[in-house]
Amino acid sequence: MSVELDVFVGNTTIMDKEVYQLWLNGYTVNDAVKVRIEGGVMEECEASADVLLSDTMDQYRTFQMCERLLHHPAKLANQLLFQIPPDRQAMLIERYYAFDDLFVREVLGKKLSKGTKKDLDDVSAKTGVSLKSCRRQFDNFKRVFKVVEELKGPLVENIRQHFLLPDQLARDYAAIVFFANNRFETGKKKLLYLTFQDFAFCAGQLINHWTLGAVDSMMEDMDVDLDKEFLQDLKDLKILITDKDLLDQHKSLVCTALRGKTSVFNEMEANFKNLSRGLVNIAAKLINAKDVRDFFIDLVEKFIEPCRSDKWTSIDMNLFLTHYTNSAHILDTFKHHAVWTRYMGVIKSCILRMYHD
Repeated sequence: MSVELDVFVGNTTIMDKEVYQLWLNGYTVNDAVKVRIEGGVMEECEASADVLLSDTMDQYRTFQMCERLLHHPAKLANQLLFQIPPDRQAMLIERYYAFDDLFVREVLGKKLSKGTKKDLDDVSAKTGVSLKSCRRQFDNFKRVFKVVEELKGPLVENIRQHFLLPDQLARDYAAIVFFANNRFETGKKKLLYLTFQDFAFCAGQLINHWTLGAVDSMMEDMDVDLDKEFLQDLKDLKILITDKDLLDQHKSLVCTALRGKTSVFNEMEANFKNLSRGLVNIAAKLINAKDVRDFFIDLVEKFIEPCRSDKWTSIDMNLFLTHYTNSAHILDTFKHHAVWTRYMGVIKSCILRMYHD
């Protein structure tokens, strides 16, 4: 009995994007085949179940062989084992380093250690992300952290160059590295309403304005560590709440500017001193590592929650913070203008992002 076969020989490695995604998501070969069958690939390609199984197994083997190269993306372009076009290389890298927002939200700010990795079973059950995918994502976070931790230069750029990631993904990884290094608390109940992208936005503000890199672009660990000298200088802002005359003048200036412009003026006026004390005390305590870790919970408890209970809108919040910041510069005996501007610029941006009407 003779059998006719059509044979095609080529040197470009064939990689199906859908199968790659199934592999990344932690599907077994058999489960991946089921998904492909349900997606209608057999009718589309006029293939039998055996051919589909063989194709899926072959592609899974290829992905597993590529994985060690994906740990060091620059090697993917220079290796000779697989003939992969540049656009397909970029796809492989981007998808390999992509992550689930639900997963990263669970580990954000935690130490990237074996202890955290042991808890991934629970994280997988809670988020619905497969354990295999959780482990890949966690290992990616840890790998990027280790590579860029000691590098000089801008954090986002270092990530982009070493891991060949697109800009937004590199920025997200910068946020993850920054949070892991400073161990910010993100898991408390009062913070659960905040998404990863909320925290990533705030991380960008902190990196761009409060780190050593905001002052000197070639400092060691420039975008990972907060500027200790700046944190020390923040203590000088306490005069705004410890000097009664200054506190009264500040309140008077802000309330004069706000009168008639908001429906919650009475609440703003009544709570001004408590809100001001909250913001200035957060600043004064940031020299302590414990208080750095509690930065977001302090913003919520000392400022966002009181405003929310008084029914402020985001517009009210923006209005108050703008006049609160600007009015301090008019105070005769207040001399710490540069530190105040640097501090309140970030505080305002973070609060407005974190304040969900």
